[in-house]
Formats: sequence, C-alpha cells, structure tokens
Amino acid sequence: MVVDKPLTWLKTLSIFLDTLSSTALSRCWPALIITGIWSSSICVLNYYTHGKLSIQPTLITVFGTVLGFIISFRTSSSFERYNEGAKLWSHIVLNCRILARTVWFHVPAPPKDCHRPIADEITDQDPAKTHKEYAMTLIEKKTVVNLLEAYAIAVKHYLRGEEGIHYKDLYPLVPFLSSLHYSFPAIVPSKNDEIRRLRRRHTHDPNHDTSEFSGRAAVGPTHEVTVPGSLSRLDNRRFWTDTTTKTIAPPYYDPESLLPAELPPRHCWRAAFPFPIFFWVWRILKKHFCKLGADDAPQNFRPRKNNVPLEISLYLTSYISALQTRKTVDNSTLGVLHASLNQLVDALTGLERILATPIPFSYSSHLWMVTLLYCATLPFQLWSTLEWFTIPASVIASCVFYGFLVAGEEIERYDKNDLNMEYLVEKIIRKELHAITATPAPNPAIWAFSKENNFLQVGQYSKDNSDKIPAAWVDKGREEILSALEG
Repeated sequence: MVVDKPLTWLKTLSIFLDTLSSTALSRCWPALIITGIWSSSICVLNYYTHGKLSIQPTLITVFGTVLGFIISFRTSSSFERYNEGAKLWSHIVLNCRILARTVWFHVPAPPKDCHRPIADEITDQDPAKTHKEYAMTLIEKKTVVNLLEAYAIAVKHYLRGEEGIHYKDLYPLVPFLSSLHYSFPAIVPSKNDEIRRLRRRHTHDPNHDTSEFSGRAAVGPTHEVTVPGSLSRLDNRRFWTDTTTKTIAPPYYDPESLLPAELPPRHCWRAAFPFPIFFWVWRILKKHFCKLGADDAPQNFRPRKNNVPLEISLYLTSYISALQTRKTVDNSTLGVLHASLNQLVDALTGLERILATPIPFSYSSHLWMVTLLYCATLPFQLWSTLEWFTIPASVIASCVFYGFLVAGEEIERYDKNDLNMEYLVEKIIRKELHAITATPAPNPAIWAFSKENNFLQVGQYSKDNSDKIPAAWVDKGREEILSALEG
C-alpha cells in the first residue's frame, strides 16, 4: 500500500503561489495598486473640499454597460480562438490514429519483384530474402509511426517558438532530420534567446558548438558506407540498384545536451499590467534615439527558417509516394493516407493562422484606454454615495474589468493556462501509437472463431456452450446459422 506523504508548509505555500501566478490577479496587481492610490487621493481631496470633486454617477450606468459588452466580446473572441486551437489539436490526434492504424495494418510485405535500396545485397538465391523484406517493412512502418509522434511533438515546440529538434522528446524520433536543408519560413515567432540560454545550461562539453542553434545534430567521426544512388534527397528510398560509395558523418546526440521536453514560461513581474506599456514605449524610444539597425533589433520576432512539422510531413509524403510506386497498397488505402496527411498539415496551418493573426492592436489599445479612463473616473462618481468606501469599491471594480482584459490576452498565448499539449502528446498520442505497434495485427481467423465467441447469444453465457461455438456452427452450415439469426 502506497501512502502519500503529507505536504509540508513550504510545499503548500509553493503550490499556492504557483496557482496564484496562474490567475488574472497576478497580471493586473500593479494596476490595482495604482487604482487604490488614485482613489485614496481623490477621496482625501473630496474630504477636504467637501465633495467639490465629485460628479453625478450617470457615466457609471451609461459607459459601464457599453464597456461590459465590449469586454465580453473581447473575452469571447479570445476563448473562441482557444476553442479553435483545441479542435485543431483534436484533428491532429484523430489523423495520427488513422495514419498509424492504416500504415501498421494495411501496408503488407513487399512483393518479390520489389527492389529496395539494398536489393543488390539480397539475391534471388538468398533463402532469407523474405525474412529480410519483412524486417525492412516493419522497420519502415515503425519509423513512420514514430514520425507521426514526432509530428505532434514538433507542432508543440513549433507553436511555442522553440526552434530545432534538439529536445529530449523529439530528437530520438527524428535524428535523420538534422541533415535537412529545407528553408521553410516559420510563421510563429521564436524565443531563440531563451533556447540559447537553456542550451548553454544543458551542454557540458566545452567543444560543443552552441553558437548556431539551427536544429542540426552533433557530428561524429566520418566513415565510408555504401548507399544507393538517387536523384534527390527524398528519393533515397526508391529502387535504383546502382550504388556509390560516399563519405558521410552519422549524426549522434548527447542526451545530456538535449533541451528538456517542456520549457514553461517563467512568471515575470514585467508581464503584469501596466509594465508592458512602459517597456514597449522604452523599446520604441530606444530604437529611434539610439538608431538601432536591423542587425541590432530584438531577435525574438524575426521569422525563422525552421518549420520542423512541415519537414516531417515531407518524409511522410515520401513514404506514401514510395508505397504508390511499389504498388503494395490499393488506391483506397492510398486515399486514406493522403487525406489524413493533408488533415495534419491543415491543422498545422490553422494553428499558425491563430498565432499569426492576433486581435488587432488598435482594437486592444483602444479598449485598454477606455477601461483606464472609466476606472479613473470611478472615484469621482462614487464619493457622493460611498464616501470612504469608494477606495475598495474602485479597486474591486477595476479588478473585474482588468481581470477580464488580461484573461482574454492570456488565453491567446502560451502560459500556464494554455492547452495541455504535453497531455495530448505524451498521454494520448505516444501511448496509443506504442500500443498499436506493440502487438501484431489481430487475425480475424483467430478471434472470430474463438471458443469464447458466442456471437448469437450476446450477454447469455453458460458453462455448457460447446454447441454454440463458431466451429460447431460451421459444421451445422449456412441454413442453420441463418435460421438462428432470424430467431
């Protein structure tokens, strides 16, 4: 029996603070403090001037209703984008299931006349040819299933702006991707500075090059191997029998130098309103007065040429193309593979669209200015009725309005309240794909004719069931089965 250890007060406090940092209060506490100071000042002035600074609370009714509708629309728009992201992730899970099931169950062993890249090593006189072809097919199919898992993981890192493939959950699945030279523009902004910082922390080898984090693997000693000749990089799984000797450097990785699978954003006091406004103004002034050039501009929002999920989709496409050329599957199976892969890329495109098209800045800025103006005028309107209770009332009202605004903005970006992509990738996709490939495909000739299969009387089980097993019904013949089905 496993007994959970009681939480210490320090651990309880840590959990409480971590939970508190996930609330909207942690994003707007400076604005609430400023509101409290402002309300206190207005109340003191009204007290000593006998309410000369107070005004009629008509604006509370008029502008409060309008502002409430606008903030509600803003929050609803953010939640709609959040919901759409969840739907697109469910499409990724669905199509990974379909592709894995179709590849693992519907791709048979290659025919005897199918030439593979190492076909010259397996002659017709070789008695082990069939076993090798089956082994090669299993390796191909398992690698493709691994690519499906890698696709979901790569989408997770890509959406968070984490470049490259050097992550503990991604690199073991796609070490061959380190030799790619595709220049796919990344629509999602990268957080390259954070990655460089973590990479320096996780790298212990002083000779390890971390100056260029472009998704390439570390390279070991070169050696000569015989590889098939090909017309392009994606054609190296085609059927040429001529071979050439090339000197290649096989990639390897040091597990200690890989970045962690999850890089949660650190909660920073600068993210709380209104500090981002001050830093935004400071960056603009610094850019204009210090005359920063393009090379000195911040690196976080430069488009990167590192769209790993799209590169993985090319490998999946090349596998489907190879199946089509080998003629090992029928057209309906190819159609399912093409449709599912297209849905994966479509989900990636939809997620990119959500991140690349945020709420317009003019709308957000105007909403913030109206909210600030409304909260600033609250003490003038509440003094005549609440007097000193104006201070807590203004703070509470500001907390409501600011809270909804920062909650709407928080939903749109990756933070502690974002979609649990780790759960989708590790707990659902990874475990399901492993379960599919862990056992051979079920054989209908075995499970359909099992002695335990009482296919006529579902839910009615008895010990003496010898005359109702499938083998007995086979002996009785077609007419007996049809008669029993009618009864």
